[in-house]
Amino acid sequence: MSLADSDFIIVGAGLYGSTIAERLANEYNLSVMILEQRNHLGGNCYSTIHQETGIEYHQYGTHIFHTSNETVWNYIHRFTHFNGYYHQVLTTYKDQVYQMPINLETINSFYGVNLKPFEVRQFLAREIAKENILRPQNLEEKAISLLGRPLYEAFIKGYTIKQWQKHPRDLPTSILTRIPFRTNYNENYFHDKWQGIPEDGYAAIFQKMLSHPKIQVHLNTDFFSIRDQLPQNTVIVYSGPIDRFFEYKFGKLEWRTLRFEKEVISVEDYQGISVMNYAEETVPYTRIHEPRHLHPERNYPQNETLIIREYSDMDDGSAPYYPINDEKNRKLLLKYHDEAKKHPNVFFSGRLGEYKYLDMHQTIENALDLFETRLCPLFRQ
Repeated sequence: MSLADSDFIIVGAGLYGSTIAERLANEYNLSVMILEQRNHLGGNCYSTIHQETGIEYHQYGTHIFHTSNETVWNYIHRFTHFNGYYHQVLTTYKDQVYQMPINLETINSFYGVNLKPFEVRQFLAREIAKENILRPQNLEEKAISLLGRPLYEAFIKGYTIKQWQKHPRDLPTSILTRIPFRTNYNENYFHDKWQGIPEDGYAAIFQKMLSHPKIQVHLNTDFFSIRDQLPQNTVIVYSGPIDRFFEYKFGKLEWRTLRFEKEVISVEDYQGISVMNYAEETVPYTRIHEPRHLHPERNYPQNETLIIREYSDMDDGSAPYYPINDEKNRKLLLKYHDEAKKHPNVFFSGRLGEYKYLDMHQTIENALDLFETRLCPLFRQ
């Protein structure tokens, strides 16, 4: 299949692009060419086997699939079965381990009290009143207005500075919406009805999704190197960085990127959980992953385990992970949105194309919506 013979060009073989490609090929028998810059399918949720230990790990950080959207669950369930893993996170602060997200266990342990659920709000209200922040303008003020300064200083401030490379007072309040808070002992990180890890790993999902003969995938292929070869008005689903598409004509959007440091430890279980956060700014990494805990159904080595330290850095545009949605970047994004309107045949999508922090289930939901509402009308004439 040549570029000219393709009904659709999809840039990126992550969840968004793969969902679109699968729908186009299987529902309408259309020819789709996927151009992927990396050497593998799956985007940031790609998983692979660690050669030394045989432990499957997520190459770009632990990814837990979770959703309460039945349409999304039924869709992804066509390509895999999930194990019974439920996500729990702990955090270390001053050599003490606490529950995360902040819940009743965290508060009681931190303050050395024994509050009941109905007593928590009143207890925290006294801490919150000390600051008297009525109209929070940034993440720091928002956190203090919800939890009080002591919990903010212990569990949010240092971790946020490491994670975003910015002080919380320079970040929008919206980031805090991703951090749940509970007044009971519920330890599950997610509230969603369904969650788990694919039994065969994430890589196997994409192999099944893209198995249709009308789908052709080109790995190690930079879209921009062949862009000039595309016929005029080619329909493109673009899930790369929106600012790069326009050659950064208005400037670069800011992203956060991650780097990982793997180590094999000669014990069966290093930390007892898949993810341990480290809240203090003085600890250089944000968390340690131990991927053996993601697959309790598997038989992994008893004499060694794999741990992965995660570090957060600002990105220069070469490896964008998470958008920084502060006022400066939102203004810049609006300029690119206006520019995108001049390209009706290009659909800017996914986390990078939309400059949005999207979980996996949200990515699939958005892709299915784009397919039904904007792509299908193109050939339902």
